[in-house]
Amino acid sequence: MQQNYQDAMAMVRKFGKPDLFLTFTCNPSWSEILNSMEGVQRPEDRPDIIVRVFNMKLKELLEDICKHGIFGTVLAYIYVIEFQKRGLPHAHILLTLDSESKIRTKDDIDKFVSAELPDPCTDLRLFQIVTKCMVHGPCGTININSPCMRDGQCCKSFPKQFKDDTEENVNGYPIYRRRATEPVQVGKYSIDNRWVVPYNPWLLKKFNAHINVEVCASVKSVKYLYKYVYKGHDAASVKIQKEGALDHDEILSFVEGRYVSAPEAMWRLNEFNLSHKSHTVVRLAVHLPQQQPIVYQDGQEAQAIERAALRKTTLTSWFELNKNDPSAHNISYSDIPQYYVFDKSTTNWKKRQRGGQNVIGRLPVVSILDSERYYLRMLLLRKSGAISFDDILTVNGLRCITFQQAWQEYGLLRGDQQWHDALNEAAQFQSPRQLRMLFAMICGFGEVEDVPDLWVQHQVSLCEDFVHRYSEQTGPHYALADIEELLTSYNLSLQKLHLPTVDLPASVLERANFDVVEEQAKANSYTMQLNSEQRNVVEILLSAVYNNAADTPKCYFLDGPAGTGKTFVYSTLLHTIRGRGDDVIPVASTGIAATLLIGGRTAHSVFKIPIDLNATSTCNLKPNTKEADMLLKTKLIVWDEAPMTHVHAF
Repeated sequence: MQQNYQDAMAMVRKFGKPDLFLTFTCNPSWSEILNSMEGVQRPEDRPDIIVRVFNMKLKELLEDICKHGIFGTVLAYIYVIEFQKRGLPHAHILLTLDSESKIRTKDDIDKFVSAELPDPCTDLRLFQIVTKCMVHGPCGTININSPCMRDGQCCKSFPKQFKDDTEENVNGYPIYRRRATEPVQVGKYSIDNRWVVPYNPWLLKKFNAHINVEVCASVKSVKYLYKYVYKGHDAASVKIQKEGALDHDEILSFVEGRYVSAPEAMWRLNEFNLSHKSHTVVRLAVHLPQQQPIVYQDGQEAQAIERAALRKTTLTSWFELNKNDPSAHNISYSDIPQYYVFDKSTTNWKKRQRGGQNVIGRLPVVSILDSERYYLRMLLLRKSGAISFDDILTVNGLRCITFQQAWQEYGLLRGDQQWHDALNEAAQFQSPRQLRMLFAMICGFGEVEDVPDLWVQHQVSLCEDFVHRYSEQTGPHYALADIEELLTSYNLSLQKLHLPTVDLPASVLERANFDVVEEQAKANSYTMQLNSEQRNVVEILLSAVYNNAADTPKCYFLDGPAGTGKTFVYSTLLHTIRGRGDDVIPVASTGIAATLLIGGRTAHSVFKIPIDLNATSTCNLKPNTKEADMLLKTKLIVWDEAPMTHVHAF
């Protein structure tokens, strides 16, 4: 999914932001499905028919959009198939239109998208489809048990407000026209235009299904659209319990499982595409001399190296192409797939006969910490016609020792341009949190001449998640607070870098704030329910926490079979210590086990334990950081499922 996401972002780099976001959901009441039923069969009994009909309808929908141009000329599109928990397939489709078809004004929006109930007197069929397929909920005070309700609020922000006219750009999103009209009865609820999901009337009448059409032409956080589409497979939290059994195994009780419904299984058996894009994205290799990746079986390393020595990568084959074909000298490495095809059997580039306009080349992401490969990649983006690694290293007749030196000889390391280039490129596909980590890293190691200018030029991409979550006014403050947290690892601060200083919001810290009075009440309630053995454990541990005597042991191991209430003891300790206004850190070896502890996190997250462990591994926990300060102040560390942790972690 990550590779598919980066392929999609390569299309965004070439064609720009998407203009429309469609969600097309299968309708089990389609006549093609119902007419194929036999006897007393229902649609849910025949997932094979459901997916075959939906696949044909999806192809027809794409043909109407791309070939017949109901929204205008489509430059590029991607779609991803997902499956609801109840099994029905649906497609998320992102469309990029050409400049003449762009949706720019509110009249353009009203031409393609409606968020109102149609008049039943003038178009009864459309009215019936909208009231059946395009009405949200209802939820809120009308129906508090609706699946969309979170903490008493609809997570989709329904019902919307009445609007006499469409507003084309409010925080990046349009607000569709929803005029005040008389409510109509739909089932047992009375609904009006505030409950209607945006749709295209022509598509709805043709396909008789839920087709949500959203205009996203002005959305700044374009990466979120693609991350939403490529979020990956469904997972379900499964509780396994034998009937009548009393023992409680926490590991078996919470299993994060892959969820595959019957229609998804049939979709895969039929080998239908789970994702598709209008353009072919060719992934090009970027590696240092004699450092291309090799795949091998255990014990067959020598044979794999011999095979790799005879096979050329896309990069080394490009060098050969430039030696033998002068017409390729003016084409950069990233553009070569448009004019040549890489033959995997011969590992050679061959002249492309047709279809080059539908091909995009993409170089892989390279971390700036991998400096030599990073600068090689930057040189490949700018230098064409290279015939070898030595040729790339040679600048004005002088052979440089490193690719970084070559980059410097080209005059590209003067000023802060390299850091602007690094952030601009990373902003194409990385999340804002990763960008802020890169920004802090550049400030810590990059010897930036003008840090405030670097912040100003990249502020939009560095804080777009906080803008999306809060507002355009407060988003930058949260981003700066998060950057300050990251800068502490390099003994830097916003003040030292001449950046605007802000108070660190509590929500930026990954640390829950607990109400002392509420914790005291829970501690009293939990203590009352302890049995004699549990109470003895709690008293011993509380005595050790608050007894400063030198001979008091500070490390305890609590052992007991499943179902004896170890987690209940931990919870009692957490509430009691927090109720006294002190800090306590609950950790576990896995994320699933950590969710059982209030405020729990994984041990790797809290102590910064490396994933790959050996006898000499050390925790990547820096002094003078918030994390270190939190560990110094804490009264107790609870480590659940400790025996499951690797011995080197301790």
